[in-house]
Amino acid sequence: MTLAESSRLAVFAVLAGASLGLGPLSAQEALPATSSPEPSPPAADRLIASLEPAHAALVFEVLERNPDLARLRALASASAARTPQVRALPDPMASLTAFALTPETRVGPQEAAAAISQRFPWFGKLALKERQALLDAEAARAAVEAKRLALVTETRRLAYELAFLSAQEEILREDRDTLIHYEELARARYASGVGLEQAVIKLQAEITRDDNRLLDLANRRAALVSALDALRDRPSGGVPPGIALPAAPPPLPTLDLAALRAAAVENRPEVARARAMIAAAGVGGELAQKEFRPDLTVGLGYTLVGKRQDAPGRAMPPPGNGDDILGVTLGVNLPVWRERLESGVVEATARETAAEEELRSTVAGIDQGLGELAARLPLLDEQLALFTGLLSTQAEESLRSAEAAYAAGSAGALDLLDAERVLLEVRVGTARVRADSLIARARLDGALGAPLASLSVGVDR
Repeated sequence: MTLAESSRLAVFAVLAGASLGLGPLSAQEALPATSSPEPSPPAADRLIASLEPAHAALVFEVLERNPDLARLRALASASAARTPQVRALPDPMASLTAFALTPETRVGPQEAAAAISQRFPWFGKLALKERQALLDAEAARAAVEAKRLALVTETRRLAYELAFLSAQEEILREDRDTLIHYEELARARYASGVGLEQAVIKLQAEITRDDNRLLDLANRRAALVSALDALRDRPSGGVPPGIALPAAPPPLPTLDLAALRAAAVENRPEVARARAMIAAAGVGGELAQKEFRPDLTVGLGYTLVGKRQDAPGRAMPPPGNGDDILGVTLGVNLPVWRERLESGVVEATARETAAEEELRSTVAGIDQGLGELAARLPLLDEQLALFTGLLSTQAEESLRSAEAAYAAGSAGALDLLDAERVLLEVRVGTARVRADSLIARARLDGALGAPLASLSVGVDR
């Protein structure tokens, strides 16, 4: 075998190997890898760092087990996996042809042929697809962070509600014990002919009302525990977390609503997601315009030609007898279906408009939430100060006065009961306002995407 024959057989073997999948080309190796942009510090993690250990442990469990969050994480991973796919060249096409009936040519019979071709998208198409995939992945990551932030806020709300119910239950049980003591005193007085039967009956009715309040409280706790179990993917009916109602935080200074809005727009992952979707839609519009340009296809074909074996060919071999054929092809696709291409541009424009409206809606929701909370928090602080200050003092003094008058015989059991009812309402009201204040602060942290105490703006000192 001559050197020329060895060379042409080697070329044919390479092409045939590509056709059979023995030596696939790697478009991914031909292009430089593009790294994803670094994500911003998660808003949820900043909130968790500011929580008490019991609350933080509960939030960690929710974030670890929540199925909706796991679903969004999987979707984000799937979105990130698209980038290497779209930035790669299309798979090359390879073919191998063996002639059962060899066509005869002047220089000999064609025995086999192999071809390989590669399509190259128009300049810039792959880069635009990669940018769009990266932006889609960024939007998917932002959706995960938005869900984490929402779960942190909702978990804190449920924890504070459960803590309030525990505090209310303790208050009611103390009140019930006190009423039982008063009822025993009233029965003793009635038995001695000093007191009224009406006082005994009234006290017994109030004891029954406390029993009913405790049952209602158990129903409300069951609903809250079920909601919390659903968030952390636990079977319903589990033991509720033992979280006590924290002490009320100090009153907030005057809030600068404009500065808070700016901080929320910067920190909230929903805003980052909408912006990424707008940018991705814009890139999609550029890509749709590029679809009007044709793609290029470059091919290489090699045909194995045998020497002539017929009598004239053996007697007088023609010039180039048995020489193989090597051909190069260049082609383009023809983007002639204008309706399809124009529809792609319309679709991209509509998606960009939808993303812009989503951003507008997100910012409007931030404005609404901050406006409500900025108005409510000072009122809750004033209400809590009123409960813990003047109202509590007056209710306790009223009860002590009623007890002294009852002991002296100048007041009846009904007067004692009225004073105890006032104290009960004040104690429950104090716990309720304290829980509402903590829930409002948790919602404000969630609306800002960061603990209020960690921000250097938004508060007029």
